[in-house]
Amino acid sequence: MCGIVGVRRFDGAPVTERLLRRMAEQLGHRGPDADGYWCDGPVGFGHRRLSIIDVAGSSQPMATPDGRCHVCFNGEIFNYRRLRSRLNYPFRTGGDTEALLAAYRSHGADLVHQLDGQFAFALYDAGSAELLLFRDRMGILPLYYYLDDDMLAFASEIKALLPALPRAPEIDAASLDDYLTLRSVPAPATLFKHVRKLPAGHRLQVSSAGQVRIERYWGIPEAGHSRSWTPEEAVEEVSDALERAVAAALVSDVPVGAYLSGGVDSSLIVALMKRLRGGADVETFAAGFGDPRHDELPFARRVSELLGTRHHEVAVEPADFLDLWPRLTWHRDAPMSEPADFAVYRLAASARRRVTVILSGEGSDELFAGYPKYVVAPWLEPVGRVPAALRGPLARAVESRLPPAASRARIAVRVLGGRTADERRRAWFAPFTAGERAQLVGRWGRHEHPPVTGMAGDVVRRMLAADCQEWLPDNLLERGDRMSMAASLELRPPFLDHRLVELAFSLPSRLKVRGRTTKWVVKEVARRHLPPEIVDRRKVGFRVPLDAWFRGELESMAWDLLTSSNSIVSSLMDSRPVRQLLERHRSGRANEEMRIWTLLCLEVWHDVFFRGAGFGAQPAIGTQSST
Repeated sequence: MCGIVGVRRFDGAPVTERLLRRMAEQLGHRGPDADGYWCDGPVGFGHRRLSIIDVAGSSQPMATPDGRCHVCFNGEIFNYRRLRSRLNYPFRTGGDTEALLAAYRSHGADLVHQLDGQFAFALYDAGSAELLLFRDRMGILPLYYYLDDDMLAFASEIKALLPALPRAPEIDAASLDDYLTLRSVPAPATLFKHVRKLPAGHRLQVSSAGQVRIERYWGIPEAGHSRSWTPEEAVEEVSDALERAVAAALVSDVPVGAYLSGGVDSSLIVALMKRLRGGADVETFAAGFGDPRHDELPFARRVSELLGTRHHEVAVEPADFLDLWPRLTWHRDAPMSEPADFAVYRLAASARRRVTVILSGEGSDELFAGYPKYVVAPWLEPVGRVPAALRGPLARAVESRLPPAASRARIAVRVLGGRTADERRRAWFAPFTAGERAQLVGRWGRHEHPPVTGMAGDVVRRMLAADCQEWLPDNLLERGDRMSMAASLELRPPFLDHRLVELAFSLPSRLKVRGRTTKWVVKEVARRHLPPEIVDRRKVGFRVPLDAWFRGELESMAWDLLTSSNSIVSSLMDSRPVRQLLERHRSGRANEEMRIWTLLCLEVWHDVFFRGAGFGAQPAIGTQSST
């Protein structure tokens, strides 16, 4: 992967290399191997390169031989060799970047339909004076932009946009409700006012006069009359599609490794890597937290022994959180939405010493129903027909009587208390209920969200479609990109190959959830490569023992930050309920770890970007020059 930046001015003012360099300096971690710049009057691109394919060539920004079109590209096109063989173009390099220029010359803006891979890129056509931005189908790679009457600026990360902004960045208070719901902000909004996120599967076209058109080029398939699947057919097709996806993800001119948690998804990816490599060595990486309640390292070691990988482990401790929090928040451009991200970064830093590309199991749960909520939701759906005026008070009363250890029951009760179907769907991941959010930030309002597509069908299919368009790109994949890129490591999730995604949404829910078994079809594929002790073990997840840490090593930090008179909680929220939840957790009456975590991460983010407590190359906060 790489880092891209660019500016297209509509007022005729020139874009300077100095500005592009200042923007690209914020992305050195995304591209430590090389940088490049191109300016032509009111348009310019900057690029930071992490060399993966055609390591010695394919410098960017890259132009067509006649100089009409320029491209600035982040990502990998896995089918680039096939594309190059089909296109009549005077190729001068051996990589995938030039395949984009060749495909554009043949297909125009529809070139994106020819691409298999993960990508975010900008293409400028001097003939039409149009700038085009593209983001891959599932949102694996990020792309942000700022737009006003005078210009459009874009970048791989928000921090790289800051030098181009005409004024100091501000908090988008209306996004706070989204953050307190999902621990992230769904596209196109961000927590920075006026900074937008291009949604997954979309392209943006802007003319020389600043006329902008944003359109979806790919989406989650709608429910329809699909074939009548037998279980055996489903297992066979998913097996074949996943193997093809892993084979595609292995396309690289540099070493490729894999994360290995010992769970079914990462273990299956590693098993397929070994098979496709003919048994050759695979480097695998795992992390642990020293807490036997959540430690998966023994399972990761077991899989490594079974498959014969070169295995490496890292240990994460409370001190890592204190040391890394500001730095990783700067990389994240947003609050650190999941505590496991610290471990992911430590994993990425460890892996980068041995490989440049890493494969992971992200996306399997959201495609094939891997979370417990997909089992419970069909049972809860009829309760949603009870009037909200009855459900809400009853849910709150039940929740208040649940013991701290009953975390899953607490979530289910909160779901039942949701007023609408949309609110109940979001409540599965929400640290705060709608009523609690209204108490905290009610006066700041909220965003209206674009409609989620593919929402026909049974409740499990609807949940999967929504999770693939909100939770997956705006939380899980965004985090994965930032934590791996913080270590200059490229992350590839084979489960999110768009052909496998389309196959997954053609399967009936009964082949994903069978009784109390989640992700049934994936587990049946895994049985071909892994023993039952791995395939059938209870899902643990990447758990961090925050409940204990917030009553121990991190307790004073939480109180100091969240109760300070100049905290963002005090300035933008009602501090009374915040103190109450801290007291409940301290006393042991309730486990409020995720809500404390959510607010703490918001506080650290505010410190980093708005109080000058940033890390590394963060630009000074204040009015930025555009020259």
